[in-house]
Amino acid sequence: MAFDIPKIKYTGKIKEVTIGTGEKAIKIGGESCYPFYTFEGEMPNPPKVAFEVWDMKPDDWQDWAIEPFRDVVHDPVLWARKCIDIYGAEMIALQLKSADPNGLDRDVEDVVSVVKKVVDAIDCPLIVWGTSNDDKDAVLLKRVAEVCEGKNIALGPVSEKNYKQIGAVAIGYNHVVMASTPIDVNLAKQLNILLGNLGVQDNRIMIDPTTGSLGYGLEYTYSVMERDRMAALTQEDIKLQSPIICNVAQEVWKTKETRQTREDDPRLGDEIKRSILMEAVTAMTLLMAGADIVILRHPDSARLIKDMINELLER
Repeated sequence: MAFDIPKIKYTGKIKEVTIGTGEKAIKIGGESCYPFYTFEGEMPNPPKVAFEVWDMKPDDWQDWAIEPFRDVVHDPVLWARKCIDIYGAEMIALQLKSADPNGLDRDVEDVVSVVKKVVDAIDCPLIVWGTSNDDKDAVLLKRVAEVCEGKNIALGPVSEKNYKQIGAVAIGYNHVVMASTPIDVNLAKQLNILLGNLGVQDNRIMIDPTTGSLGYGLEYTYSVMERDRMAALTQEDIKLQSPIICNVAQEVWKTKETRQTREDDPRLGDEIKRSILMEAVTAMTLLMAGADIVILRHPDSARLIKDMINELLER
């Protein structure tokens, strides 16, 4: 008697979201099964890796994180181009670190001019990540949306405190929004409802559940994202049927394990391999939980993740 693998019947489907324009535009979402469970359904749009680029030269990165970009970190345009031309980036995630009120608090117009230069210099989709300060982002991302009209970029993080301002300009200038909530299923659903009531279409929303690194809350992040996908696919919760984006790099590379050298603790081994593996393991875990885009820093981490995605989808 032949053995039949038990299969789940999915009644829901993740909505497709398009970022970018032209031939290089990328579709995410569209899954009709749990992540990589292609024996039960379809994943028409493989998950994507976005390369992190800062709008300023980082002053606190480890030397081994700086090394692949040492010749370009002074210029976001050159940095983005190197990610594309040398490391094969399909998406760029521009982090507006210089605008942070707790940091340089750079003038909005100065920051926006950098965004404009980057978006004009690349031909792949752009994600623009603000400061996570609700008041500053309400002003900053509004101007970003204006100067990037026609580029169909992804804007965020959008919170319950600034969704009206950012959501309105996203509608007006045809951009995608990243709805950010502190790792909670109900809060994620509520923000999507608010954006929908404002007029943002479902195919213009991504969920940013906020994430933890390996060893720093990853298991809790995984469980919440898993519940998001269960509600979307098996309970037909339409307000959770949005693709998920995870800003992995900023969480992983601030941990002490990516900063300690062999001299600090010989038991930890090679710091470069350790850091890359921490980023790759975190990213792959989140992909298995349902992430559609992961933002990564190191080219070797990105290569590992791309290889793993391809291998899983070939099975």
